[in-house]
Amino acid sequence: MSEDWSKLRDVDLLADGRVRLDFEIPLAEFPRLRAQLASAEGSVAGRVSFEREQGLPVADVAVACRAVLLCQRCLEPLEVPVQSEGRVALVADGAEAERAPAELETVHAPGHRITLRDLAEEELLLALPIVPRHSAVECGAEHSSDAASGATPDSPDRTSGTGSVSEASGETQRPFERLNELFKDARSARIGPREDGDEAPAGPSDRAQ
Repeated sequence: MSEDWSKLRDVDLLADGRVRLDFEIPLAEFPRLRAQLASAEGSVAGRVSFEREQGLPVADVAVACRAVLLCQRCLEPLEVPVQSEGRVALVADGAEAERAPAELETVHAPGHRITLRDLAEEELLLALPIVPRHSAVECGAEHSSDAASGATPDSPDRTSGTGSVSEASGETQRPFERLNELFKDARSARIGPREDGDEAPAGPSDRAQ
């Protein structure tokens, strides 16, 4: 397993060498993902394989974890098993985004450098349901149990939910699918390489919203 998941890496070198990197990253280390979690315990395991397609560096990203979200129906914890794979083009500017295969998501890699954490976080955000929910039966049973015990939805003595995700929303988040259009609007803008050393910035990646 690679322990350098926060290190900026040269994607051109990785793509030319067809490098595969495995990783395990604590859930607490993903700033954008953490804001959606009811609990940041646990970790994400996965791998990234690099190669070239139409002259651009691309990455096959696979992630797996168990994320604890809040059910939007009963506001109880909901454990969601996440296992997702995606293939993305790593682009430094608008010209490269225009050349990317239409079927690929594009990820902004300033100066052709990016961290494994940023790649894993993008895939995780795409994989999570927008509206996580237990099944109606499970939420109904939870509310019936509360009523029988005299508890209210805000009672601190809640039963921790670990129920099925069979009715979790199948819709996935696609916050970056308009990257090419955004790059076209800013075609004249130039984005230079980072000058912040080998460590990734504390904030989220620059993948366009």
